[in-house]
Amino acid sequence: MRVLFHINLRGCRLTMSDQDTHTRLNELRQSLDVVDQTLVELAAKRQAIVSEIGAIKAAAGRQLRDFRREREVLDGVRAHALSLDVDPDLAEDLVARLIEASLTRQEREQVKRAHRGEGKSALVIGGAGRLGGWLVNFLDAQGFVVTVADPAIHDAPDERLFSDWRLAGVVFDVVVLATPPGVTSTLLGELTEIKPQGLIFDVGSIKSPMIEALREASHQGLKVCSIHPMFGPNTDLLSGRHVLLMNTGSDEALDEARSLFSDTMAETVIIPLDAHDRLMALVLGLSHAINIAFLLALAESGVSSGELGQLSSTTFERQLAIARDVANESPSVYYEIQKLNDHGQMARDALARATALISEAVLADEPGAFTELMARGREYFQSRSSD
Repeated sequence: MRVLFHINLRGCRLTMSDQDTHTRLNELRQSLDVVDQTLVELAAKRQAIVSEIGAIKAAAGRQLRDFRREREVLDGVRAHALSLDVDPDLAEDLVARLIEASLTRQEREQVKRAHRGEGKSALVIGGAGRLGGWLVNFLDAQGFVVTVADPAIHDAPDERLFSDWRLAGVVFDVVVLATPPGVTSTLLGELTEIKPQGLIFDVGSIKSPMIEALREASHQGLKVCSIHPMFGPNTDLLSGRHVLLMNTGSDEALDEARSLFSDTMAETVIIPLDAHDRLMALVLGLSHAINIAFLLALAESGVSSGELGQLSSTTFERQLAIARDVANESPSVYYEIQKLNDHGQMARDALARATALISEAVLADEPGAFTELMARGREYFQSRSSD
């Protein structure tokens, strides 16, 4: 007969079954550690294979990404997971993350292999900022010798770091202006007087304050254009990302700027300079305003975030995650996007009208009107998918 209650130590009764449970849990946890380490080793093995695939594709001039192949892989993973009584969504999410990491690795290696910046130099004014820092790393990966100029740099020991761009000179193959819109306009004016020979482009999210300066610089013979990377500085993989390019009068500048992204999987889109801010009022200004308004409404609701967190739905959590990302960004940058865009008020007025229409339909007790509002939204997305 098995003894269940074996000892009594300071009033704490320890059973043999408790000891057995503790021992068995330790054994199983050690087994899990081995499994986890094996998963990492398999991921490393997969990365090595991915690197070879990327090199073969590059040599053959083939696209890095094959969406049909990815779908085949994920469908196969789901089927295999079902045969093993594993959640197919879990399996797909896991392999999809591995695919994303693989694509990121292939893209980085392709950029390095191309050596597009070999023997060339680049100056990034505003290179100590977040987007400026991303561009510094991006150009460095291409083989450019990169110099950074930024007022935030003090007593830098590196000969390629300057607090004032004028100390660095302007004899560069590429000059990037990763500065606030007002500062960019002033810099363009100074550069127009100096007339450097290299490619010059800004990366501002608002163009209104610098349109005249961009066109004047181009008119004076500078090789200048304007671009807008439609992603944040934490972006690793450029597949599915857009880079907007605007011609300010120099076709050569536009071609050279576009070539900087030709070895990535980013999609370059050429749009008219005058159209940029009108479109960005909706793409950036409206989406930012919605998320700031969402957080402000919650803050003024009188209900604590902790209480809502215990009751949240999937939709609420998704919206909250996006809004939280916006809230953690620089208020000054987001203010500039709202304030300096000549079309910003148009977007905010549209948002106010939309919320008013929702309230009117509800207060008037008109479910048909409310249904019509949602139908208009669905129709908009259907028209987008058919474009």
